[in-house]
Amino acid sequence: MDANAEVVVLVPQERGRELLGELPSHVRVEVWDGTGTLPSSATTTQFWVPPFLSGADMARAYAELPDLQVVQLLSAGAENFVDGVPEGVTLCNARGAHTGPTAEWVVAAMLSSYRMFPRFHAAQLEGRWDYAVNEELAGRRVLIVGAGDIPDRVRRMLAGFDVDVELVGRTARDGVHGEDELPALLPDFDVVVVLVPLTDATRGMVDAAFLARMRDGALLVNAARGPVAVTNDLVAELASGRLRAALDVTDPEPLPEGHPLWTVPGLLLTPHIAGSVPGGTPRAYAVAREQLLRHLSGQELQNVVGEY
Repeated sequence: MDANAEVVVLVPQERGRELLGELPSHVRVEVWDGTGTLPSSATTTQFWVPPFLSGADMARAYAELPDLQVVQLLSAGAENFVDGVPEGVTLCNARGAHTGPTAEWVVAAMLSSYRMFPRFHAAQLEGRWDYAVNEELAGRRVLIVGAGDIPDRVRRMLAGFDVDVELVGRTARDGVHGEDELPALLPDFDVVVVLVPLTDATRGMVDAAFLARMRDGALLVNAARGPVAVTNDLVAELASGRLRAALDVTDPEPLPEGHPLWTVPGLLLTPHIAGSVPGGTPRAYAVAREQLLRHLSGQELQNVVGEY
C-alpha cells in the first residue's frame, strides 16, 4: 500500500471517529449509517465498519464502494453480512469485544431461571408475597454447544458454582467433545447452552429431535442466534411443560405482538441484549482500530470470517 495515498474509512456513527483514536494523516474517517446519503468522498472507501448487527443496505454498499477491501464488523456474528461480499473483500468480525457481557448473561439466565426471579418479580408488581421453594444451580451438569471464546468464558465463570461443565465443538479435541457426540450427550445434562455462530450447518440445529433428547425438566439457554432453534418445536416443548428455556434471541426477531413465545410457560426472554452494555462499543472499536492499523501497514488481519 502506498504510504502517502489517502485511505477513506467509513464508520456508522459520529462517535466512531473518536473511538478509532488518532490515525495517520493520510487516513480520512467519514460517517455513514449504511442507509442514508453516502458521503461524496466515500466512493474510494477501502475500510468499512458497518452498523452493529447490520441494518445497512449491504447490496448498495458493495455496489457503490468499488475500492472496498475490508469490512470490519462491530459484532461477533457475521450472518447478516456474508451474502454478496464482492471478490477481493475481506470480512472480519469483532471476536472478543462482547465475550464478557454475553457470558455474564448466560450465567445470569441460569441463576434467574433456577431461582425463579421472573415469578417473584411478577408477584412484586402485583404486591403479592409469593413464597415458594426454588432451585439452585449448584450440582447441575451444564453442556455448552460451542467451543469459542464465549463458551470458554462461561465455563470459567461457572467454576465457582459447583457445576460440571462440558463443551461441544465441531471436532473433538482435548477438553472438547465433537459434534457427532452431541445426540448421546444431551440426555445427561440439566442445562444445555447454545453458543454457536449461525451458519448453514447450525440453522435449525435445535429442532424437535434435539429437544426430545434433553432430559425432563432441563433448561435450554440460547444466546447464539434465533434461527439456530426451530421456534415451533421449542414452543411445543415449552407448552408441554417438559422443558424450560432462557432466550436472548428469537426467530423471528424482533418478536411480533401476539407471538406464542410471549406467553409460553417456562420461558425467560430478553430482547437480544446480552452484549448490549456501555463498554461493548468502545471494545468493538478497539478491535476495528487494531484491524485498520494492520490494514494500513500491510499486516495480516485477525478475526477473518472470509476472504472473497
